[in-house]
Amino acid sequence: MDDVEAVVLVGGKGTRLRPLTLSAPKPMLPTAGVPFLAHLLSRIRAAGVRRVVLGTSYLAETFSDHFGDGADLGLDLRYVVETEPLGTGGGIGNVAEHLTADHVLVFNGDVLAGTDLRAVVDTHRKAEADVTLHLVRVPDPRAFGCVPTDDEGRVTAFLEKTEHPPTDQINAGCYVFRRPVIGTIPRGRPVSVERETFPGLLQAGARVQAHVDASYWRDMGTPADLVHGSADLVRGIAPSAALPGPTGEALLLDGAAIAPDARVCGGTTVGRGVRIGAGAVVEGALLFDGAVVAEGARVVHSVVGASTVVGEGASVVDTVLGDRANVGARCELRGGMRVWPDVVLPPGSVRFSSDA
Repeated sequence: MDDVEAVVLVGGKGTRLRPLTLSAPKPMLPTAGVPFLAHLLSRIRAAGVRRVVLGTSYLAETFSDHFGDGADLGLDLRYVVETEPLGTGGGIGNVAEHLTADHVLVFNGDVLAGTDLRAVVDTHRKAEADVTLHLVRVPDPRAFGCVPTDDEGRVTAFLEKTEHPPTDQINAGCYVFRRPVIGTIPRGRPVSVERETFPGLLQAGARVQAHVDASYWRDMGTPADLVHGSADLVRGIAPSAALPGPTGEALLLDGAAIAPDARVCGGTTVGRGVRIGAGAVVEGALLFDGAVVAEGARVVHSVVGASTVVGEGASVVDTVLGDRANVGARCELRGGMRVWPDVVLPPGSVRFSSDA
C-alpha cells in the first residue's frame, strides 16, 4: 500500500492506569513481553504500510529512545510532539504537515484490535470515501457512543451513550482519511473527532463510510483491560506478530525462574529475571522484570511492577502493584487495589478497593 501511511496517537497521560504510567506512557507499558505499541506497529507493517508518524506528548522521548527510526521493525518512524492536549482531532491535525501519502490510516494508540487493516483500506477505496471508520460490533454497546449506518454502509450519526442504543456498532478508534480532509481540521486548539470533525463532515455532505466487523477489540485504558488484553495476546486470542515467544498459557522471558510445583497459567507474562516460589499460583497476570512471587503466594489478574516482591502466602487479586513495592507475607489485596511504587505493606495486611 504505497499510497497509504499511518498516524498513531500516543500522547495521552494514561491517568486511569496509574501508578503504572508514572514512569512510562500507556503505549509503552510492557504487554505480553513488549511495549504495547509494538503490537500495533507489527499489525501496521503486516498490512503493507511502511511510514508511520507518532503523535507524542507525555514522556515523548521514551518512544524515540526505544523504537528509534523504526528500521529494526521494517518501518520508517517519524515523531511529532504535541505541546498541549489537543484531543483526537487536534492530534490528527497537529501532524498534517508531516504527511505525504494520499490516504492516512489513523489509530488511537491505546486500542488492541484484530481487524484486517487491508480490508478497512479496501472499503475506503471502493466507497471513494473522504473518511472511513472501523466500527466494531459489541455485545453491550451501552457503555459506548454508537455509530449507526445506512444500507450502503454510510455513517449517519454519532450518538452519545444511552441505555437503549439503536445499534451495536461502536467507534473502534481506527480511521482512514483522504489526506486533504486532515488539512481541514482546525489547528492549535483541542478538537474532538466524534463531536466536531465527523459530524461537521456529515453536515458538509462528505462521504463518511463504515467498515463494520466483529473482530477482536479492547480499549486498554484500565488496569483490568491491560491485564486481560495481555493475557489474550499470550494465548493467541488477540493477534500479534510482535509476541516474543509462542502462544500458550504463559510467556516466559529470559532469566525467569519458576519452582517446579508452581502453577503459572491463564496467559500470564513472566518478565525477565522474575522468580516464582514453590507452590505459588500465578493466573492471568503481568509480572514485570525482576518481580518476586514468594512461596505459596497467589497472584490473579493483577500487575506486579518491576522489582516488586509479593511475600510468602500473600494473596493479590485484581490489584496493581507499582514498581519496587513490597507486599508482606500473608497480605490480602483485592478489589481494584493500587499500591504505589516503593510502598511497603506489613505482613498480614488486608486491603480492599483503595490506594496504598
